Amino acid sequence: MKKELRIKKNKEFQTAFQKGQSFANRQFVVYSLPKEGQDHFRIGLSVSKKIGNAVTRNRIKRYVRQSILELNEQLAIGNDYVIIARKPAADMDFFEVKKSLTHVLKVGKVLKK
Repeated sequence: MKKELRIKKNKEFQTAFQKGQSFANRQFVVYSLPKEGQDHFRIGLSVSKKIGNAVTRNRIKRYVRQSILELNEQLAIGNDYVIIARKPAADMDFFEVKKSLTHVLKVGKVLKK
């Protein structure tokens, strides 16, 4: 992902956790924080060590990034999104991850239909 589309700093993650709105399903938790004057969305990913080894965690992050790239036309711009993977995400393939992310983003009303 391009540098301007990523959230990397701990302070930005903490702001999203404290001030953002959260919505979830069994596989993912998404925090959405509107940002004024931002003409694109930004994504932060968090996959805990409890989910699996490095190979599993990196695979989940790749799947989530690719899903977001495919959904970027439908995502609301001007927001920061922090996506946290839960344990069941470790056993999913790419299409299941994309379907689950689409579901949780629709629940949060940040995905255009």
